[in-house]
Amino acid sequence: MIAVHDLTKRFGGFHAVDGVSLRIETGSITGLIGPNGAGKSTLFNVIAGVLPPTSGRVEMDGQDITGLPPHDLFHRGLLRTFQIAQEFSSLTVRDNLKMVPANQRGETLWNTWFARGRIAEEERALARKADEVLDFLTISHLAEEKAGNLSGGQKKLLELGRTMMVDAKIVFLDEVGAGVNRTLLMTIADAIIRLNRERGYTFCVIEHDMDFIGKLCDPVIVMAEGKVLAKGSAQDIMKNEAVIEAYLGTGLKNKDMVGA
Repeated sequence: MIAVHDLTKRFGGFHAVDGVSLRIETGSITGLIGPNGAGKSTLFNVIAGVLPPTSGRVEMDGQDITGLPPHDLFHRGLLRTFQIAQEFSSLTVRDNLKMVPANQRGETLWNTWFARGRIAEEERALARKADEVLDFLTISHLAEEKAGNLSGGQKKLLELGRTMMVDAKIVFLDEVGAGVNRTLLMTIADAIIRLNRERGYTFCVIEHDMDFIGKLCDPVIVMAEGKVLAKGSAQDIMKNEAVIEAYLGTGLKNKDMVGA
C-alpha cells in the first residue's frame, strides 16, 4: 500500500503538486486522471524517487520511502514505466528482459573467471523466465526482434514484461495507452488485469483514455491544478460536475453546449 501525506512539489513559485494526500491500496488498480498540467506525472516522479518533494511524506507498506532513489525503490518492488518507452533498442526483446534482475553473477569480473558454470546456469534460468514472460504477454514471436523495431504498443508490453522479471509489488504506469492502437491497448489492459488477479500486482495508472480507465480501474482519482479533485468509481467520476468543469470548463447544466 502506498500512502501519500500532504505532498507538495514546487518549481520556483509554481506548485506542480500542492498538498496531495491519497492512498493506493494493495491489490488495487487505481486510475489517476486529470487535464494536462494537473500534476499527475510530477506526483509519479516524486513517489518513484525521480524528484525530491518540497514537503510531505510517502509511505510504502507503513515504511517511510520519501526521497529514496529509484534504485532503492526498485529493490523494494516499486517500479514505474514511462510515457515514452525506455527500451534498449539495439538489444533483442528477450535480452531486454534478461538484463532487468539486479546483482547477476556475470556482472563481476571475479565470477567471469571463477564461476562460469554458475553464470551459465543463471543465464539459462533468466532465459526461461524471459520466455515465460513473453508467453504471458503473447509476444513470444518477437523474442529475437530488436526492441527498437517494435511498435509503440509492443514497446509498452515489453516495459510491462520487464516489471515481471523482478516480481514487482506495485507498478506505476504513465500513459500506457499513448500512441497505441486499440487492439494492442486491449491486449495491454488484459495483461494488467491478469497480473493483478493472478500475481497480486498493485497498479496505479495515468491515462487519458476513459474507456481504458473504465475497463481497468477502481478507484479513480482525479487531479486538477496540483490537487486531488475527486475520487470514486469510473462511472461516478464521469458524472462528477467538478471533474467535467476541470476538463471542459463547463458545468453539467451547460453540458449540451459542449461540442456544439
